[in-house]
Amino acid sequence: MSTSSKALQNVDSVNEFLNAAATEIVPLFEHLDFEFLLEYDVFVPAGRGRTRVHKPPDLFCGFLHCYYENVYGTRPVTRELQHSLVWYYCGLDKPPSRDTIDRFLTDLEHVVDDVFDRLVEQAADGGLLNSTYSIDSTHVKAIQHNDDASWNYDSTAEEHYYGFGCTLVSTGPKIPIAAEFTQAKQADQGTAMRVTRDALAVDTPIWMLGDSAYDILDWHDHLLAAGVVPIALYNPRNTDDPLDIEYRVEDHIEEHSEDVQLKQSILDETYNRRTGVERTNDAVKDCGLGHVRARGRVLARTEVFLALCLRLVVAITNYERGNEPGCEKL
Repeated sequence: MSTSSKALQNVDSVNEFLNAAATEIVPLFEHLDFEFLLEYDVFVPAGRGRTRVHKPPDLFCGFLHCYYENVYGTRPVTRELQHSLVWYYCGLDKPPSRDTIDRFLTDLEHVVDDVFDRLVEQAADGGLLNSTYSIDSTHVKAIQHNDDASWNYDSTAEEHYYGFGCTLVSTGPKIPIAAEFTQAKQADQGTAMRVTRDALAVDTPIWMLGDSAYDILDWHDHLLAAGVVPIALYNPRNTDDPLDIEYRVEDHIEEHSEDVQLKQSILDETYNRRTGVERTNDAVKDCGLGHVRARGRVLARTEVFLALCLRLVVAITNYERGNEPGCEKL
Protein backbone atom coordinates (compact mmCIF):
# COMPACT_ATOMS: atom_id res chain seq x y z
CA MET A 1 0.00 0.00 0.00
CA SER A 2 1.33 3.41 -0.90
CA THR A 3 1.73 6.04 1.80
CA SER A 4 1.13 8.83 -0.70
CA SER A 5 -1.78 11.24 -0.18
CA LYS A 6 -3.88 9.29 -2.69
CA ALA A 7 -3.43 6.09 -0.75
CA LEU A 8 -4.17 7.79 2.56
CA GLN A 9 -7.71 8.49 1.39
CA ASN A 10 -8.25 4.73 1.06
CA VAL A 11 -6.95 3.72 4.49
CA ASP A 12 -9.80 2.11 6.41
CA SER A 13 -8.32 2.47 9.86
CA VAL A 14 -5.49 4.03 11.79
CA ASN A 15 -4.04 0.59 12.40
CA GLU A 16 -3.99 -0.17 8.69
CA PHE A 17 -2.17 3.08 7.98
CA LEU A 18 0.27 2.44 10.80
CA ASN A 19 1.06 -0.92 9.27
CA ALA A 20 1.47 0.60 5.81
CA ALA A 21 3.79 3.32 7.06
CA ALA A 22 5.83 0.94 9.17
CA THR A 23 6.27 -1.62 6.40
CA GLU A 24 7.11 0.81 3.61
CA ILE A 25 8.89 3.80 5.11
CA VAL A 26 10.94 2.31 7.93
CA PRO A 27 12.54 -0.58 5.94
CA LEU A 28 13.89 1.91 3.42
CA PHE A 29 16.22 3.30 6.08
CA GLU A 30 16.66 0.53 8.63
CA HIS A 31 20.00 -0.64 7.24
CA LEU A 32 21.43 2.80 6.49
CA ASP A 33 22.71 5.62 8.64
CA PHE A 34 22.71 9.13 7.20
CA GLU A 35 24.23 10.83 10.24
CA PHE A 36 27.34 11.52 8.16
CA LEU A 37 25.38 14.41 6.62
CA LEU A 38 26.00 16.29 9.87
CA GLU A 39 29.73 16.30 9.05
CA TYR A 40 29.29 18.66 6.09
CA ASP A 41 29.94 22.33 6.71
CA VAL A 42 27.02 23.34 4.50
CA PHE A 43 24.60 21.90 7.06
CA VAL A 44 26.23 23.61 10.05
CA PRO A 45 24.36 26.78 11.15
CA ALA A 46 26.27 30.04 11.05
CA GLY A 47 27.62 31.31 14.36
CA ARG A 48 24.65 33.59 14.85
CA GLY A 49 22.25 31.44 12.90
CA ARG A 50 19.30 29.59 14.31
CA THR A 51 19.59 25.92 15.17
CA ARG A 52 18.06 23.80 12.44
CA VAL A 53 14.61 22.60 13.42
CA HIS A 54 14.90 19.65 11.06
CA LYS A 55 18.06 17.59 10.93
CA PRO A 56 19.61 17.00 7.47
CA PRO A 57 19.58 13.17 7.82
CA ASP A 58 15.82 13.25 8.48
CA LEU A 59 15.13 15.58 5.58
CA PHE A 60 17.24 13.33 3.35
CA CYS A 61 15.09 10.38 4.46
CA GLY A 62 12.02 12.47 3.65
CA PHE A 63 13.21 13.09 0.11
CA LEU A 64 14.11 9.43 -0.40
CA HIS A 65 10.67 8.37 0.82
CA CYS A 66 8.97 10.81 -1.55
CA TYR A 67 11.02 9.69 -4.54
CA TYR A 68 10.28 6.08 -3.61
CA GLU A 69 6.58 6.96 -3.68
CA ASN A 70 6.92 8.79 -7.03
CA VAL A 71 6.49 12.21 -5.43
CA TYR A 72 8.76 14.80 -7.06
CA GLY A 73 9.19 18.57 -6.84
CA THR A 74 9.46 20.69 -3.71
CA ARG A 75 5.74 21.50 -3.53
CA PRO A 76 4.58 17.85 -3.76
CA VAL A 77 7.36 16.75 -1.39
CA THR A 78 6.23 19.34 1.14
CA ARG A 79 2.62 18.14 0.86
CA GLU A 80 3.63 14.50 1.27
CA LEU A 81 5.61 15.30 4.42
CA GLN A 82 2.60 17.02 5.97
CA HIS A 83 1.05 13.61 6.69
CA SER A 84 1.73 12.99 10.35
CA LEU A 85 2.99 9.41 10.28
CA VAL A 86 5.02 10.03 7.14
CA TRP A 87 7.15 12.76 8.69
CA TYR A 88 7.24 10.81 11.96
CA TYR A 89 8.62 7.64 10.38
CA CYS A 90 11.15 9.71 8.42
CA GLY A 91 12.53 10.86 11.79
CA LEU A 92 11.22 14.43 11.65
CA ASP A 93 9.84 16.10 14.77
CA LYS A 94 7.16 17.93 12.80
CA PRO A 95 6.28 18.54 9.13
CA PRO A 96 8.81 20.79 7.36
CA SER A 97 7.80 23.94 5.54
CA ARG A 98 8.37 24.44 1.83
CA ASP A 99 11.11 26.97 2.67
CA THR A 100 12.86 24.24 4.66
CA ILE A 101 12.54 21.80 1.78
CA ASP A 102 13.88 24.35 -0.72
CA ARG A 103 16.78 25.27 1.55
CA PHE A 104 17.75 21.65 2.13
CA LEU A 105 17.75 20.89 -1.60
CA THR A 106 19.86 24.00 -2.25
CA ASP A 107 22.35 23.00 0.46
CA LEU A 108 22.43 19.39 -0.70
CA GLU A 109 23.71 20.41 -4.13
CA HIS A 110 27.12 21.17 -2.58
CA VAL A 111 27.62 17.65 -1.19
CA VAL A 112 25.33 15.33 -3.18
CA ASP A 113 28.28 13.86 -5.11
CA ASP A 114 29.94 12.84 -1.87
CA VAL A 115 26.68 11.45 -0.46
CA PHE A 116 26.36 9.31 -3.59
CA ASP A 117 29.98 8.14 -3.20
CA ARG A 118 29.34 7.17 0.44
CA LEU A 119 26.43 4.97 -0.60
CA VAL A 120 28.51 3.42 -3.39
CA GLU A 121 31.17 2.58 -0.79
CA GLN A 122 28.55 0.87 1.35
CA ALA A 123 27.35 -1.18 -1.63
CA ALA A 124 30.95 -2.14 -2.38
CA ASP A 125 31.64 -3.07 1.25
CA GLY A 126 28.51 -5.22 1.21
CA GLY A 127 29.78 -7.22 -1.75
CA LEU A 128 27.10 -6.06 -4.19
CA LEU A 129 29.51 -5.20 -7.01
CA ASN A 130 30.79 -7.70 -9.55
CA SER A 131 33.66 -7.98 -12.02
CA THR A 132 31.83 -6.44 -14.99
CA TYR A 133 31.26 -2.69 -15.33
CA SER A 134 29.17 -1.12 -18.08
CA ILE A 135 29.05 2.50 -19.21
CA ASP A 136 26.15 4.19 -21.01
CA SER A 137 24.36 7.52 -21.35
CA THR A 138 20.68 8.17 -20.92
CA HIS A 139 18.33 11.11 -21.38
CA VAL A 140 16.97 13.21 -18.51
CA LYS A 141 13.74 15.01 -19.34
CA ALA A 142 13.18 18.41 -17.75
CA ILE A 143 10.20 20.69 -17.33
CA GLN A 144 9.65 23.26 -20.07
CA HIS A 145 10.23 26.07 -17.58
CA ASN A 146 13.84 24.98 -17.00
CA ASP A 147 15.64 27.51 -19.18
CA ASP A 148 18.98 25.76 -18.67
CA ALA A 149 17.76 22.60 -20.42
CA SER A 150 17.82 22.22 -24.20
CA TRP A 151 16.30 20.20 -27.00
CA ASN A 152 18.29 17.05 -27.71
CA TYR A 153 17.93 14.02 -29.93
CA ASP A 154 17.79 10.55 -28.43
CA SER A 155 19.02 8.24 -31.19
CA THR A 156 17.97 5.14 -29.26
CA ALA A 157 14.36 6.26 -28.94
CA GLU A 158 14.59 8.13 -32.27
CA GLU A 159 12.92 11.18 -30.81
CA HIS A 160 13.72 14.67 -29.59
CA TYR A 161 13.36 15.54 -25.93
CA TYR A 162 13.78 18.63 -23.78
CA GLY A 163 16.23 18.15 -20.95
CA PHE A 164 19.71 16.95 -20.08
CA GLY A 165 21.72 13.74 -20.04
CA CYS A 166 23.43 11.45 -17.56
CA THR A 167 26.37 9.10 -18.11
CA LEU A 168 26.42 6.08 -15.79
CA VAL A 169 28.71 3.23 -14.94
CA SER A 170 26.84 0.35 -13.37
CA THR A 171 27.53 -3.13 -12.09
CA GLY A 172 25.94 -5.86 -10.02
CA PRO A 173 22.17 -5.79 -9.48
CA LYS A 174 21.45 -2.51 -11.30
CA ILE A 175 23.83 -0.50 -9.12
CA PRO A 176 25.16 2.87 -10.36
CA ILE A 177 28.71 3.39 -9.10
CA ALA A 178 29.78 6.48 -11.05
CA ALA A 179 27.82 9.18 -12.83
CA GLU A 180 27.99 12.59 -14.44
CA PHE A 181 25.21 14.99 -15.32
CA THR A 182 25.56 16.37 -18.84
CA GLN A 183 23.88 18.94 -21.05
CA ALA A 184 22.83 16.29 -23.57
CA LYS A 185 22.46 12.52 -23.62
CA GLN A 186 25.56 11.89 -25.71
CA ALA A 187 28.63 12.33 -23.51
CA ASP A 188 31.87 13.74 -24.84
CA GLN A 189 35.24 12.04 -24.44
CA GLY A 190 36.18 14.05 -21.37
CA THR A 191 33.01 12.96 -19.56
CA ALA A 192 33.56 9.33 -20.52
CA MET A 193 37.08 9.44 -19.12
CA ARG A 194 36.05 11.15 -15.87
CA VAL A 195 33.23 8.71 -15.17
CA THR A 196 35.47 5.77 -16.01
CA ARG A 197 38.19 6.99 -13.62
CA ASP A 198 35.57 7.47 -10.89
CA ALA A 199 34.32 3.92 -11.41
CA LEU A 200 37.83 2.43 -11.23
CA ALA A 201 38.40 4.34 -7.99
CA VAL A 202 35.65 2.20 -6.42
CA ASP A 203 37.19 -1.11 -7.44
CA THR A 204 38.97 -2.66 -10.41
CA PRO A 205 36.74 -4.92 -12.51
CA ILE A 206 37.84 -7.50 -15.08
CA TRP A 207 35.68 -6.11 -17.89
CA MET A 208 34.41 -2.66 -18.92
CA LEU A 209 31.66 -2.64 -21.55
CA GLY A 210 30.41 0.15 -23.80
CA ASP A 211 28.64 0.67 -27.11
CA SER A 212 30.22 2.23 -30.21
CA ALA A 213 30.14 5.69 -28.60
CA TYR A 214 33.03 4.47 -26.43
CA ASP A 215 35.24 3.42 -29.31
CA ILE A 216 37.77 5.90 -27.93
CA LEU A 217 41.48 5.12 -28.08
CA ASP A 218 42.32 6.97 -24.84
CA TRP A 219 39.50 5.13 -23.06
CA HIS A 220 40.82 1.76 -24.18
CA ASP A 221 44.43 2.66 -23.35
CA HIS A 222 43.47 3.89 -19.87
CA LEU A 223 41.55 0.71 -19.05
CA LEU A 224 44.22 -1.64 -20.39
CA ALA A 225 46.86 0.20 -18.37
CA ALA A 226 44.68 -0.34 -15.29
CA GLY A 227 44.45 -4.07 -15.99
CA VAL A 228 40.84 -3.93 -17.24
CA VAL A 229 39.66 -5.44 -20.54
CA PRO A 230 37.57 -2.85 -22.45
CA ILE A 231 34.93 -4.27 -24.80
CA ALA A 232 33.29 -1.57 -26.92
CA LEU A 233 31.83 -1.98 -30.37
CA TYR A 234 34.21 -0.84 -33.09
CA ASN A 235 32.97 2.21 -34.98
CA PRO A 236 34.23 2.08 -38.59
CA ARG A 237 33.04 5.66 -39.15
CA ASN A 238 35.94 6.86 -37.03
CA THR A 239 38.41 6.22 -39.86
CA ASP A 240 38.74 6.24 -43.62
CA ASP A 241 40.43 2.84 -43.49
CA PRO A 242 38.27 0.69 -41.18
CA LEU A 243 39.56 -2.51 -39.64
CA ASP A 244 37.82 -5.85 -40.01
CA ILE A 245 36.98 -6.20 -36.32
CA GLU A 246 33.88 -6.07 -34.15
CA TYR A 247 35.46 -4.72 -30.97
CA ARG A 248 38.29 -2.20 -30.70
CA VAL A 249 40.11 -4.42 -28.22
CA GLU A 250 40.62 -7.02 -30.97
CA ASP A 251 43.19 -4.69 -32.53
CA HIS A 252 45.02 -4.53 -29.20
CA ILE A 253 44.89 -8.30 -28.91
CA GLU A 254 46.42 -8.60 -32.37
CA GLU A 255 49.26 -6.30 -31.36
CA HIS A 256 49.93 -8.22 -28.16
CA SER A 257 48.98 -11.71 -29.28
CA GLU A 258 51.94 -13.26 -27.46
CA ASP A 259 50.68 -11.98 -24.11
CA VAL A 260 46.90 -11.79 -24.61
CA GLN A 261 44.57 -14.52 -25.83
CA LEU A 262 40.82 -13.86 -25.95
CA LYS A 263 38.43 -15.84 -28.09
CA GLN A 264 35.77 -14.05 -30.14
CA SER A 265 33.11 -16.12 -28.34
CA ILE A 266 34.30 -14.79 -24.96
CA LEU A 267 34.15 -11.21 -26.21
CA ASP A 268 30.64 -11.74 -27.57
CA GLU A 269 29.40 -13.48 -24.44
CA THR A 270 30.82 -10.79 -22.19
CA TYR A 271 29.53 -7.91 -24.31
CA ASN A 272 26.01 -9.32 -24.08
CA ARG A 273 26.07 -8.42 -20.38
CA ARG A 274 25.99 -4.74 -21.37
CA THR A 275 22.21 -4.84 -21.24
CA GLY A 276 22.68 -4.60 -17.48
CA VAL A 277 23.44 -0.90 -17.70
CA GLU A 278 20.25 -0.36 -19.69
CA ARG A 279 18.31 -2.07 -16.92
CA THR A 280 20.12 0.17 -14.43
CA ASN A 281 19.03 3.23 -16.41
CA ASP A 282 15.43 2.04 -16.25
CA ALA A 283 15.68 1.29 -12.53
CA VAL A 284 17.12 4.74 -11.78
CA LYS A 285 14.39 6.36 -13.85
CA ASP A 286 11.88 4.52 -11.64
CA CYS A 287 13.64 6.19 -8.71
CA GLY A 288 13.19 9.69 -10.12
CA LEU A 289 15.76 10.20 -12.85
CA GLY A 290 12.94 10.62 -15.33
CA HIS A 291 11.09 13.18 -13.22
CA VAL A 292 13.35 16.20 -12.84
CA ARG A 293 11.12 19.06 -11.73
CA ALA A 294 13.70 21.63 -10.64
CA ARG A 295 14.43 24.81 -12.52
CA GLY A 296 18.03 25.48 -13.44
CA ARG A 297 20.88 23.13 -14.16
CA VAL A 298 22.30 22.94 -10.63
CA LEU A 299 19.11 21.85 -8.87
CA ALA A 300 18.24 19.52 -11.75
CA ARG A 301 21.60 17.83 -11.22
CA THR A 302 20.89 17.53 -7.50
CA GLU A 303 17.58 15.81 -8.21
CA VAL A 304 19.31 13.39 -10.60
CA PHE A 305 21.83 12.41 -7.92
CA LEU A 306 19.01 12.01 -5.40
CA ALA A 307 17.48 9.45 -7.76
CA LEU A 308 20.86 7.69 -8.00
CA CYS A 309 21.11 7.65 -4.20
CA LEU A 310 17.64 6.14 -3.90
CA ARG A 311 18.54 3.36 -6.33
CA LEU A 312 21.54 2.51 -4.15
CA VAL A 313 19.41 2.63 -0.99
CA VAL A 314 16.86 0.25 -2.51
CA ALA A 315 19.56 -2.19 -3.69
CA ILE A 316 21.39 -2.15 -0.34
CA THR A 317 18.16 -2.54 1.65
CA ASN A 318 16.94 -5.43 -0.50
CA TYR A 319 20.30 -7.13 -0.06
CA GLU A 320 20.31 -6.65 3.72
CA ARG A 321 16.74 -7.96 4.00
CA GLY A 322 17.55 -11.04 1.95
CA ASN A 323 15.52 -9.91 -1.05
CA GLU A 324 16.70 -9.83 -4.63
CA PRO A 325 19.01 -6.75 -4.74
CA GLY A 326 17.92 -5.97 -8.30
CA CYS A 327 14.32 -5.36 -7.28
CA GLU A 328 12.98 -1.86 -7.78
CA LYS A 329 10.83 -2.06 -4.64
CA LEU A 330 11.37 -3.49 -1.19
